[in-house]
Amino acid sequence: MLQHKLRDQVTVIKLSPQGEEKIRYTGHIIEHLSHGVVLQASWTLPMQDLGYTCFEPQDQFREYYYTDRWFNIFAISSVIGTHKGWYCNVTEPAQLGRDYIRQVDLLLDIWVNPAGEPLILDKDEFAIATITALTERQHIGARQGLQMLLQMLEARQEVFSSLAYR
Repeated sequence: MLQHKLRDQVTVIKLSPQGEEKIRYTGHIIEHLSHGVVLQASWTLPMQDLGYTCFEPQDQFREYYYTDRWFNIFAISSVIGTHKGWYCNVTEPAQLGRDYIRQVDLLLDIWVNPAGEPLILDKDEFAIATITALTERQHIGARQGLQMLLQMLEARQEVFSSLAYR
C-alpha cells in the first residue's frame, strides 16, 4: 500500500462495474488504517433528497476505504455536526495510488440511520447486474461485502461501535 501523509489531498474515483467513471471528487486523508485510509470530504453538489436521508451542501463525509474488504463506509454529518447516518457502498477493494483512491461500485448499498437500522438499497439493480454486468468474482465479493457489513453492524464493531445494542 502506498503511504499517504496525513492531510494529503486525494481524488476519489468511483467506477461502474465495467470500469466507466461515474464520479470524481477530492478529500483529505485524516487517518491511516492497517489496510486502508480514512478520508474527510464535503458534499459539494446540490441538495439530494434520497427519501431516507438528505445530502446537503457542506455535509461532512468521513469515508473509510479498505484495500482488503469489499465495501467502504461513509459516516455522514451535517455542517453543524449532527450525525445523519452511514452510507455503505458494496465495492471492490479500494485501489490506493499516490494521489487517488479508485473503487469499483458494485451497485448494492446500505443506509444505516443514527439508530442503527439498516436499509438495503438497489437490490433490484444488483440482481439485474448479477446477470448482465457483474463478473462471478464481483458477484461473490459483493455478497461477502454485504454480509460482513451487516455482521459489523449487528456486532456494533468498528465505525458502528458508538451504537447502543438493541
